[in-house]
Amino acid sequence: MIKSPLKHLTLEEFLALPESDITYELVDGEAIPKFKNDEMSPKFSYSSTTGALFILLSAWAQGKGRVVIEWAIKLTCDRQDWVPVPDLTYVSYNRLAVDWFADEACPVIPELAIEIISPGQTFGEMTEKATNYLKAGVSRVWVVDTRAKTITIFYPDAPPQTKRGEDSLEDLLFEKLQITPQAIFQQAGIP
Repeated sequence: MIKSPLKHLTLEEFLALPESDITYELVDGEAIPKFKNDEMSPKFSYSSTTGALFILLSAWAQGKGRVVIEWAIKLTCDRQDWVPVPDLTYVSYNRLAVDWFADEACPVIPELAIEIISPGQTFGEMTEKATNYLKAGVSRVWVVDTRAKTITIFYPDAPPQTKRGEDSLEDLLFEKLQITPQAIFQQAGIP
């Protein structure tokens, strides 16, 4: 873990940390590894689902916005700086201009954060993280469970909904997005 036990990191100190092979998130002033042990390191289902979501969402997002894998986001949750690294992020060109380019953490609140449950993580942990995304202003959060082959959608103003099989992931926020969990898991090669 990158952290001095005597002080909490500021947002600027966290963003200035040297690059490493480990992905860190800023949580309560601490640099916390996204994958905390070997049990949580990405496996086939996680990686192939990430790829499938990227392919399907990128095709839909043409001309609308960006879909990015593991892009840190500068957020504030409960009045503290928070820099999560969702598995995928969608941010529209309305929020971040098409001509924007800087090699840095996402400077705006995205419309969508997607978290894929890794081995060693629980749905409860991801629910807590989804709640924090919503508190920070993210419009939608998808929690993907590759074992159950479900996608639970978290909303700021309604209870979560779990989608499976041929259930549509249509959403007024994502105009003309017409994909299903089944299509995602088929693309990922998950039987």
